[in-house]
Amino acid sequence: MDRDSIAEIHFADNKRPNYSANNVLLRLWRDGHIQRSKAFVPFLYFGAETQIKKNSAKIGHFLAILDVYKELRMLGATRTFLVEPKYGRKGTVEPDVYCQYRKTGFFVEVQRTLYSDRQMAEKLGRYVDFYRAGIMPKPFPHVLILSERPYAINAADYPFRIFQAQSFTAFVQSLKKEKPPEAKPITMTDGIRMVLK
Repeated sequence: MDRDSIAEIHFADNKRPNYSANNVLLRLWRDGHIQRSKAFVPFLYFGAETQIKKNSAKIGHFLAILDVYKELRMLGATRTFLVEPKYGRKGTVEPDVYCQYRKTGFFVEVQRTLYSDRQMAEKLGRYVDFYRAGIMPKPFPHVLILSERPYAINAADYPFRIFQAQSFTAFVQSLKKEKPPEAKPITMTDGIRMVLK
């Protein structure tokens, strides 16, 4: 996590969140409880046992997952947020996030790199295999693909719901349907009342 996100999530109630975060993070780093990378500004912090390289391309992916978590916090409490949960051996479904939002389960795919439609179909095929295996209790979570570009997906081909959006916030906003304007009675000059819809 970056320092600003740590301050936002853990020190928001303090008078100076970034200052408080800096003090705590420096102490944890000096005592060997965490690692840090100065290659980013603000600095990035890792668990003491983390094996990821400090300049790994995966870092951007994990920061994008962190952004999803911060969005969910802003949208309302989420009861569950699991990063890259494992549901079996390599080659089975590997979502970036499993979360529950408003009592609904979601497998979230955070696509920062451009996949071809064929690659995305293969990835979704693993979800179909997982669905058919019956490992996950019903109802099966929805699959949400967060990507800058939409993929050519025929939702009718899948036994579960699939959504696409550029962010979790955009997804939630897309669910809010505009109410049709209320019908207003109009009285004509000859006394006839009509309701226009």
